[in-house]
Amino acid sequence: MSAKDCGHHGKKKQKLIQRICAGVLVFIFLVLLVILLVWAILRPTKPRFILQDATVFAFNVSAPNILTSNFQVTVSSRNPNDDISIYYDKMDVYATYRGQQITLRTRLPSTYQDHKETNVWSPFIYGTSVPIAPYNGPLLQQEQNAGAVMLMIRIDGRVKWKVGSVITGHYHMHVKCPAYIQFGNPTSGVVVGDNVVKYQLLVTCSVSV
Repeated sequence: MSAKDCGHHGKKKQKLIQRICAGVLVFIFLVLLVILLVWAILRPTKPRFILQDATVFAFNVSAPNILTSNFQVTVSSRNPNDDISIYYDKMDVYATYRGQQITLRTRLPSTYQDHKETNVWSPFIYGTSVPIAPYNGPLLQQEQNAGAVMLMIRIDGRVKWKVGSVITGHYHMHVKCPAYIQFGNPTSGVVVGDNVVKYQLLVTCSVSV
């Protein structure tokens, strides 16, 4: 075989590789285009979260500004979409007070949610001897003395949308549920144990994706 023939075969191989690469790129482009078109046509709606109740096992403030708390919260999520399913992944639940995290994060199990379906979680969240920021300590003491404390139950996680057989990439999701707990009102909750009170809340949460 001459050098000319070798050069000819080398060019054919190079053209074949270029065609394969071009074909792969076109295929990827078409898949992304289909996902974009489906997304634009169906326009998935964010899931709707409701904080149903909070059971308080402990909420004790000791000097100087040390908080120990233990809750069980019930949160529901509904998928309002007609033709789109949702995958929930790496969802962490925790409580904050005026922007400061006061409990550890509790991981919820990964969940698949079909269209028009509702899921309910009842995780425990707690924090032991958590130092409260100096600017929050007096406010927390005042609210507790007044008999009502405003907490925020938060969920941070990721979601994926499923349309037919197409599954999108991950999107970050942040849920905020205000929990107005009236410790000083004995009729606002139901005693379910020794110094354990369950408060019915039924609060609509804000959701950002």
